[in-house]
Amino acid sequence: MVLLNMYSISHFIIWSTAGRFIRTNWKLFFLLSIGWELLELILPFEFAIEDWGNKCMDLVVNTLGYYIGSRMTFNANVGQISNTISQNQPGP
Repeated sequence: MVLLNMYSISHFIIWSTAGRFIRTNWKLFFLLSIGWELLELILPFEFAIEDWGNKCMDLVVNTLGYYIGSRMTFNANVGQISNTISQNQPGP
């Protein structure tokens, strides 16, 4: 039983990009993420044939990707990506 595969990387990239650029709420994210995994149950393509362990791990990878992507912001003044959590911390 393989929990992670090459599609897990694409899941992470897609959901981290969505979290980074599409500012939405967690409820919509979970609805889309779970909905896609359920849709894969009926799709007749080879990429959609997975066991339940891999489907659950896909949800974990989706959540991790969305979380990391939603915590990243582009600081236009500096020209680099920075963590939004550290920007909200009080200074010394």
